[in-house]
Amino acid sequence: MPKQKSHKGLSKRVKVTATGKVKSHRSGGGHLMSSKNAKRRRRISSSTIMTSRMAETAKIKLCN
Repeated sequence: MPKQKSHKGLSKRVKVTATGKVKSHRSGGGHLMSSKNAKRRRRISSSTIMTSRMAETAKIKLCN
């Protein structure tokens, strides 16, 4: 049986940490930043850990 291919789009957007958590960037940081307050802009700029079910799906698609 051939090897599974990893999902290339997802692999460019997320990273699996050494402990197995899935790390990604937050949404909403593309444009229109002047209407968002400073606290919100800081939060958007940081990365986040995916929730359990989303993380499981991402790991399957990344072949991890």
